[in-house]
Amino acid sequence: MQTKKQLSLFDLAMIVVSLVIGMGIFRTPVNVASKAQIPELFFLAWAVGGFVALCGALTYAEIGSRYPVTGGYYKIFSVCYHPSIAFAINCIIVVSNAASVAGVSLIGAEYLSKVILAPEMQTGEYRIIIAVISIMIFYAVNLLGLKTSSRTQNILTVIKIVMVLTLICAVFFGEQTTSITPIFNTPSGNLPTWSDYGKALGLCLIAVSFSFGGYQQTINFGGEAKDAKRVIPRSIIIGLGIIITLYMAINYAYVKVIGFEQLKSAESIAAILAGKIFGPAGFSLLSVLIYFSVLGYVNVNLLSNPRAMYAMGEEKALPSIFTKKTKKNEVMIVSLTVFTIIAIFTIFYAQTFDKILNYTIFLDSIGMAFSAAAIFFLRKTTAHLDKSTIYTMKLYPLLPIIFIGAYLFVAFSIYSDDPNAALNGLYIFLGFVVIYFVTKFFNRKKENTQS
Repeated sequence: MQTKKQLSLFDLAMIVVSLVIGMGIFRTPVNVASKAQIPELFFLAWAVGGFVALCGALTYAEIGSRYPVTGGYYKIFSVCYHPSIAFAINCIIVVSNAASVAGVSLIGAEYLSKVILAPEMQTGEYRIIIAVISIMIFYAVNLLGLKTSSRTQNILTVIKIVMVLTLICAVFFGEQTTSITPIFNTPSGNLPTWSDYGKALGLCLIAVSFSFGGYQQTINFGGEAKDAKRVIPRSIIIGLGIIITLYMAINYAYVKVIGFEQLKSAESIAAILAGKIFGPAGFSLLSVLIYFSVLGYVNVNLLSNPRAMYAMGEEKALPSIFTKKTKKNEVMIVSLTVFTIIAIFTIFYAQTFDKILNYTIFLDSIGMAFSAAAIFFLRKTTAHLDKSTIYTMKLYPLLPIIFIGAYLFVAFSIYSDDPNAALNGLYIFLGFVVIYFVTKFFNRKKENTQS
C-alpha cells in the first residue's frame, strides 16, 4: 500500500515543538539551578544545550533529507549499524516514551482534577480515570487518520506556545526584590576550579538535554511528509528555533520573578509565574492550560512511536502484524493499539516512572550520539543524490562532532553521578539485543519447518 504524503511544513514544525516541549520546562529549571548553584552557570547550561540541540537539529535534518522513510529513527540504526542495535534502542525508546505518556498524563490529571472535581474527589483513583480517558480520547483521534491527528496536534501546540508566551509575560508584573547572593560551593570547601565548574555543567546538561530531547523523532515521519527532503530539514530547524527562543525567555522569567536562590528549591514554578499575572485565578487557568499541554504530548507520542514499531515490523524485528494498516485512513492500527495499551498499563505503575527514566536517559544519550553518527555513513552511501534535492549542512563534520561529543559528555556525567542507573540501562539494552536474536532464531526455525 502506497503511503499518502499528508504532512506539511507547518504540521511537522508543530510536531517538533510538541515532541520537545512537554512538562520538562515547568520542572527541570529547578534541577538545573540546584546543580548550577550560580546564575551564570545556569544560563550557560541552557545556552550550551540550545547550541548542542541546534547542531543536532542540522544533523538530523540532513539525515532525514537523505533517508526520508517512515520509522526513520529505527531504520538509520538498522542500516548503519545492525538491526539488533536498532531493535534494542527503539524498544527502550518506545517503553520509556510510554512511561512518559503515563507519567505526564497523571500530572495533567492532577492539575485538571483540582479545577473540575470537588476536594473529596481529588484522589489517586480519579486522577487515574482522567489520565486513562485522556489517552483513550487521543487513541480515537489517531484512529481517524494522520490528517485529523496532525491538525489536532497543530491546535494543541499553538495552545502550548501561547501558554509559554503568557508565562514569560510575568517579567512585566514585578520581580523578586529580596534575594540571597548565590555562591558556588565545592565539596572540599575550597575555591572552585575549572574542573568543579565543568562537573557542575555536566550535571546541568543532564536535565537540559532531557528538556531539549525529542525532535530527532521527526524523521519517523519521512515517508508521510510532502516533499520530505526539503520539508523535514526546514521543520526541524524552524521548530527548534521556536523552542530555543521560548526556553531562554521563560528561564529568564523564572530567575527574575522567583529569584535564583529561591528557584533552586521552588515548587510549581509555572504556577508562581501565572499567579504574578492573574492573581489567585492564575492557578486555575494554568491548570487547564497545562492539561492541554499534556494532551499535546500524549497525542504527539501516539503519532510518533507507532511509526517506529511499524518500521520494526517491516524488518521482521517485531511480528509482521505490526505493519497492518486500515484501508480507509492508513492508520497503523496494531502498532498504535499496542503502544496505547503499554501507556495505559504503565499508568498503574507510574510511581516507578522516575526509576525507569534514570535507566533510560543514559541510553538515550548513547542513542542520540550513535544515531547522529549515522550521518558519516549516509554521506558516503547517498553521495550520488542530486545536491539540489537534499539538505546539506554547513560546517560539516564539525557540527555532528560537537553534538556527538556533547551527548557522550552527558552520558559520562550520568555514569559519574549514578553508576547503577547507567549500568542498569546497559543491562536493559543487552536484554533487548538477546530478545532480538532469540526471536530471529525462532523465526528462522519456523520458516525452515514450513518449507
